[in-house]
Amino acid sequence: MSRRYENSSIILTSNKTFSQWGEVLGDGIIATAILDRLLHHSRVFSIDGQSFRMKNKATE
Repeated sequence: MSRRYENSSIILTSNKTFSQWGEVLGDGIIATAILDRLLHHSRVFSIDGQSFRMKNKATE
């Protein structure tokens, strides 16, 4: 991450909201610091809807 910062793109996906990252990482302060660095100069795309994988699983 450090080498790519401000040099090239990073695509990161998650099924957790930003507010849930502290719980996932076990430390809200660390999660805030990580998100601060990840979100600097970023574009966030939020996609809502049914999971494509779960949709296919329901038909099996």
